[in-house]
Amino acid sequence: MLDIAGELSRWAEEGRDFAVATVVAVSGSAPRMPGAALAVDADGVAVGSVSGGCVEGAVYELCREALRSGSAVVERFGYSDDDAFAVGLTCGGVIDVLVTPVRGVEVGAVRAVAAGECLALARVVRGPSEVVGRALVVRGDGGWEGSLGAAGGALDRAVVAEVRAFLDAGRTGTLEVLRCAVPLTLLVESSVPAPRMIVFGAIDFASALVRVGKFLGYHVTVCDARPVFTTRERFPEADEVVVSWPHEYLARTEVDGRTVLCVLTHDAKFDVPLLRLALRLPVGYVGAMGSRRTHLDRLTRLREVGVTEPELSRLHSPIGLDLGARTPEETALSIAAEIIAERRGGSGVSLTGAHTPIHHEPPSGVPVRPRARVMR
Repeated sequence: MLDIAGELSRWAEEGRDFAVATVVAVSGSAPRMPGAALAVDADGVAVGSVSGGCVEGAVYELCREALRSGSAVVERFGYSDDDAFAVGLTCGGVIDVLVTPVRGVEVGAVRAVAAGECLALARVVRGPSEVVGRALVVRGDGGWEGSLGAAGGALDRAVVAEVRAFLDAGRTGTLEVLRCAVPLTLLVESSVPAPRMIVFGAIDFASALVRVGKFLGYHVTVCDARPVFTTRERFPEADEVVVSWPHEYLARTEVDGRTVLCVLTHDAKFDVPLLRLALRLPVGYVGAMGSRRTHLDRLTRLREVGVTEPELSRLHSPIGLDLGARTPEETALSIAAEIIAERRGGSGVSLTGAHTPIHHEPPSGVPVRPRARVMR
């Protein structure tokens, strides 16, 4: 739901009543991941998507019904071999969708996300009927709102602690907890600042990579020690352009497990101190440009300054996938493809003729009965 918070916040400000359908679990080749949402207001206006078109009509009607009844529903959609015109996913996947009127802390959550706040929204998607659809909001400062209705608030406090871990990682997924010995499944959606891409080396390839990084939703920084090349005019689409020795900048800037570091300088005086630090940081990806000869020389130099073999194993060098890239734009695409494969667990091989999964994120596995209707 948080992925359409901007529009929902506007609806809330205008006093509209609306319901939201949110993907809570997927299996097989489903088109959208948990957290994808479709919202419908009382006038029938819709925004968002849960399936890219396959089951939107049926989900739309469920939202209209939720607005009339005030109740939540968990529904499963999958492919029907018996009826080619049945409501289902033609890609062969299965999605479970929570449809619920939006009120209370959820309205506050979409307003906060639209205003740029960091928070996580946790909603019960499986459990006793009286708690399905209930929500907790955990904010970036550690505060929280809402309740799962447990006596004394012990469950709320335990869930908040778990949700904070999701928020710290910027992760959306499912959480299993116990309420009075009864299992509950919650969908946790995190809204955090865009992940960082830091591009070291103010070269033509960096300019192309900045454009691709922005397209993929990264907050992109370009860093180089040479002021004549490191200018806003050369990198107008970058969020930040920093003139600094790369390792010095990396030592003082904030990174996390989603940060990607792309070292395009292929100059030992920059690369070695930078990579020595980068390979010891808890970032998501470290890649370095250069020929295979440069790569072998770089490994020797890094070993000489104490970089260990486990640390070296994290280095993607030469950077990018083998696409036969020649131009800066093609090279940027090969780098971006490798970053996505690393993040999502892809192999980087052609899908043509293969029998491996298209989507590599593990399904959240929330078991929901088809057409199971439950009340708040």
